[in-house]
Amino acid sequence: MGNLWIRRRWFDFRQGHAIYLIFLLTFANFVLIFYRLLIEKIPILEEIFSNLWMFIVIFILIYIPIAILIGHWHNTTQLKIEIDRMVRENPFVARMWRIIFEMQMGKASEDEIKDVLNLLKSIERGKASSPKDKDLKNNKEE
Repeated sequence: MGNLWIRRRWFDFRQGHAIYLIFLLTFANFVLIFYRLLIEKIPILEEIFSNLWMFIVIFILIYIPIAILIGHWHNTTQLKIEIDRMVRENPFVARMWRIIFEMQMGKASEDEIKDVLNLLKSIERGKASSPKDKDLKNNKEE
C-alpha cells in the first residue's frame, strides 16, 4: 500500500468529485439560481411556476432531452477530434506505434517488443499499467 496506491486513490477521488458530485451540486445550484433570478423576478413566470418543485420537474423534463441531444452531437462530431488529439499527444501510444514500425522493419529490440506485448495484454485484461507504475514499484523496493 505504497505511493502508487495513494496516487490511484487520489485519482479516483478527483474523478468522483469532479465528474459526479460537483456535477450534481452545480446542477442544483444552477436550477436554484435560475429560479431565484428569473422566475421570482418576472410576475407572469412566477404565476406559472408558483412552486419551486413544479419548476424543477418542468425544467428537468426540458433540460435533460436537450442535454442528451447536445451530448449525442458531441459524440458524433467533436469526440473524434478530441480522441485524435489525445492519441497524438500520448507518449505511450507514440512509443507503441514506433515499436510496431520498427518491428516491421526489423529494428525493434526483443525487450521493446516484449514490453509492448505485455502492455497490450494488460490493457486487454483491463489491468493496464504504464512503465512508470513499474518504475514506482521498483524504486520503492530498492
